[in-house]
Amino acid sequence: MRAHYQQIVKDTDGRIRKTFRLQNMDENSRFYGGVPEDNGIYQAKSTIYKTTALVAGYVNKDSAFSHNPDIMKRIKLALSYIEKCQHESGLFDYVTCNFNSAPDTAFCIKKLVPTLELLRTIRDGKASAYVAENIYEDVKEVHERIEKIVHNGAKGLLQGGFHTPNHRWAIASLLAYSGMLFNDSSLTKQADIYLNEGIDCNDDGEFSEKSAGNYNRVNNDAMIMLTESLGDEKYEAYALRNLKMMLTYFEPDDSVFTANSTRFDKDRLIFPKDYYLEYLKMGVKYNIPEFLDMANSIFKTVAEKGITSPDFLTQLMQRPDLIELEHEGCGYNKNYEVFYKESGILRRRRGDLSITVMNGKSNFLYVHTGSIKLEMKVGGSFCEHRAFKSETMTKNEDGSYSLHQTMRGWYYLPFEEKPETSDWWKMDNAHRPKKMGPDMNIDVTITEVENGVDVNVKTSGVEGAPWRIELAFGGIERIANEHMSMAVTGDEVLVLRDGMFTASNKFDQLTVGPAFGEHHFTEGKEDSEAKTPGAATVYFTDYTSFDHTIQIRNGNYGL
Repeated sequence: MRAHYQQIVKDTDGRIRKTFRLQNMDENSRFYGGVPEDNGIYQAKSTIYKTTALVAGYVNKDSAFSHNPDIMKRIKLALSYIEKCQHESGLFDYVTCNFNSAPDTAFCIKKLVPTLELLRTIRDGKASAYVAENIYEDVKEVHERIEKIVHNGAKGLLQGGFHTPNHRWAIASLLAYSGMLFNDSSLTKQADIYLNEGIDCNDDGEFSEKSAGNYNRVNNDAMIMLTESLGDEKYEAYALRNLKMMLTYFEPDDSVFTANSTRFDKDRLIFPKDYYLEYLKMGVKYNIPEFLDMANSIFKTVAEKGITSPDFLTQLMQRPDLIELEHEGCGYNKNYEVFYKESGILRRRRGDLSITVMNGKSNFLYVHTGSIKLEMKVGGSFCEHRAFKSETMTKNEDGSYSLHQTMRGWYYLPFEEKPETSDWWKMDNAHRPKKMGPDMNIDVTITEVENGVDVNVKTSGVEGAPWRIELAFGGIERIANEHMSMAVTGDEVLVLRDGMFTASNKFDQLTVGPAFGEHHFTEGKEDSEAKTPGAATVYFTDYTSFDHTIQIRNGNYGL
């Protein structure tokens, strides 16, 4: 993957130039030596990430900044800022939310560990041919300071404390790896306490947070690190399972499907560049050609989208075999159907058209053509419910998928005995008797057809409730039917009454319908969930009970 390496060197040089512009060089500033995040906030983590690129460029023989004395000055200033940020306990803050934070400390020292290992190999005379010669005396002080930061941080992790599932594995993996690096059994023993909980990766390969855009690969990194430090391949097996699943999570524009995430990456446009090293390392170690194909595909996407390559120069300098590997295959399977029952998600890909169905989500259907994205929701109000969220999702014998929800109606009744207080908020309302009913049933059946999908929506149990089908479009420029044609910017709201319509841009077109519009109730006091922000939204409306089938076709269908 020499071409990948060369691009990573070039982009590392670009990161260094950006750091030169951003680093605080005001000797009177409390942030002297620090490098801010994009939002202007200074903290240890952002400075650490930029410092590792500076070190990589300084020691790399092919970098434009190799042996550059100005970089060494910047590195030492950055380390001074980082040392000032590190508490006596060894812990760092993540100043926008977490203080004396073990997980954020784990993420900080995780970024420094490859740099520390690289500097050790230089010290020991074992550096690869991609490292500049006779450079250790220049970086000896940097090595010693980073070694101390990492070791102190690892000891700080003994205090523990975390918020989210992935934090456990960040902490455990750094404890275990640091135990190996520093020959410190107390660190390894503490890692075992976290690992005793068991890894939250289901049979589908999905971690608890379902964060395909970010935390899946963070967890994979932790699993790989655990295997490398403990010598137990059962941890890498979780990463392999997730990486295999991720091969079915790429959209026609080569971005990652993120709508299922429970974290910040939900619905964000994210390309999979940070999965590169995982696919490359695991592909080589376990001889999985599909993983190596994906590594090549990631760099193809980097080139086509004009984005920077992943920040892995430090790691590659320690793995010359990965640089010198040449693999011709590129891409991933673009024709498949997988139903991850435990995760509650169907992913179906037919070339440049993907269909995603999700259990328990109000936006239960996603259609992606490569440049157009469509989200479908069944919205309305029934007691505390504001949108359809299926309770069950099953695959039928004919290949269709059925989603079902029963919305339970209820009303409070008066207490049979006088309560101790007349203050409503102090009453034991959780144990107040209830009158149950009526119930509303919503059934959705999704059937694959040529070049698209049919979606049948059926409501029953309650008559006369104004509900609607919401079709939220991203990436379109025009909506048209036989009666009208209008340009859209992304915030329009339309109620269409009949016939088929097209949503299009200069590349793609979706044809949808037939429409129905029995009312215009799209907003109000008892409204359903808010519309998808930034989307041009078309509503089909009716009163319950109703039974409608909506056809969605990729291309010009029926017009």
